[in-house]
Amino acid sequence: MARVTVEDCVTKVPNRFELVMLAAQRARAVAAGAQMTVERDNDKNPVVALREIADETSDLEELEESLIRGLQKFVEMDEPEEDEVDLLAIQQEMTGAADATASRKPEDGEPLDEAEDVDEGNDELTAEDEAAAMDVAGDVVDDKKDE
Repeated sequence: MARVTVEDCVTKVPNRFELVMLAAQRARAVAAGAQMTVERDNDKNPVVALREIADETSDLEELEESLIRGLQKFVEMDEPEEDEVDLLAIQQEMTGAADATASRKPEDGEPLDEAEDVDEGNDELTAEDEAAAMDVAGDVVDDKKDE
């Protein structure tokens, strides 16, 4: 019966390879629970799919679109690339502005920011700084006992 069905389908879909792909897609849909448009007559899903194509009860355009969507591995989207470029430009502007303010020296009479007030040359912590840090961390340190 399949040979007769394929010969009927070739008039609807002239390319046999495309016919196989469309029938396989429809057979998968039937196996997944899609409504059949012809009676089963004790036939397997591929034969039912071929009979649907031959009787033109299945929409070939819809089958082709679902086949293409199923085979796509990458969906190209243009918008995120533009957003990414905008974010990079904003980030560069922000880092450029931060670098400019960090390298700027205050003029006479201008107050220093708290961040600029730090002595950058001394990286060592004093005992008082360590005790304060431990206090903040929740560990109470009594430096007087150690001395």
